[in-house]
Amino acid sequence: MEYADCCSRRPVCRSRPRTFPLSSQRPLDGIICLYRRSDQRRKYAMSRNARIFGILMIVLLLSVVVSCSLGASGIHPQELVHAVLSGDFASPAARIFWYVRLPRILAAILAGAALSASGLLLQSVLRNPLAAPGVIGINSGAGLSALVCMVLFPSMLQLVPFAAFFGACISAFAVYLLAKLTGASKSTIVLAGVAVNSILGACMDAIVTLVPDAVVSRSAFSIGGFANTTMLQLRFAAPLIAAALIAALLLRRELGIMALGDDVAHSLGLKVDRFRAVFLVASAMLAGAAVSFAGLIGFVGLISPHMSRMICKSDSHLQIPITIAFGASLCLICDLIARTAFAPYELPVGIVLSFLGAPFFLYLLLIRKKRSRHDEN
Repeated sequence: MEYADCCSRRPVCRSRPRTFPLSSQRPLDGIICLYRRSDQRRKYAMSRNARIFGILMIVLLLSVVVSCSLGASGIHPQELVHAVLSGDFASPAARIFWYVRLPRILAAILAGAALSASGLLLQSVLRNPLAAPGVIGINSGAGLSALVCMVLFPSMLQLVPFAAFFGACISAFAVYLLAKLTGASKSTIVLAGVAVNSILGACMDAIVTLVPDAVVSRSAFSIGGFANTTMLQLRFAAPLIAAALIAALLLRRELGIMALGDDVAHSLGLKVDRFRAVFLVASAMLAGAAVSFAGLIGFVGLISPHMSRMICKSDSHLQIPITIAFGASLCLICDLIARTAFAPYELPVGIVLSFLGAPFFLYLLLIRKKRSRHDEN
């Protein structure tokens, strides 16, 4: 009988290698072992991502507490707790909290969550690491439609988020069709977005020049910020953001498949064109609702998805929640810096985000250039 070198429960001799018959070997043992190892790695990655999500939520909660207390006029934590629990709107601390700090904090959280999720959807669907609402013209389309709505219906603020969503949808599909007609490469999509951005920006400048009262401050709207945000604006924009975020969370499996490429998605039986349209509409809804009350804030949709991929090493169901939590924390912390860095003067939050986002954008360009050179070699 033939023998193979392996462990045996009853060795014949200590000097002789432990063997057992070849006929008793199990050929699936190696496959089962590899499967168990991959399953252990997957469970470890999931637990690690869950811890990261918990840390981000703690950071967001701490940022909310600090943002409630700090500002042009500081509020003592004891006064803040009394203003929240007592329901007394007559005290100065209560007025500052309910009418100034709370709308601003909610606006920063909603805008950060919406723009970061919009960027993640665009980068996954278009398979372009440089795709973001502010880069490919979605924010500009939303801003132009919002301005037109403000000019035509100045007393109907409830229409502004829907008008911004309509403009964002038109801009998103225009960029995609333009890139597809000219060869939908990664660079073509970015160039098409730059062209659409320029055209829509010129249209916004023309509207503001002809109708100066369209917005309170053209510079504040173009840079982006939360200083003039009211609860009425958030009440109309929040349902759109919530609906789009819920849709993205429910379709996270299809989003992960589309990120692998059209060929792989088709081979897995996914209707690529239908889901691409759904994700583009969801991305436009998120960006349009955020632009309607925050202005043309940039770089949030570019930074947050990349940072979430760096933190979340493997594909996970928590990638979308991690991206949302990171974007909300980023916007809130940048708004806190904008309010307190030069107090009593205040910077628009878009300036702080530009200081962070522009170097990160250059970093992505350099990384992409190095990868292209490596592929050529």
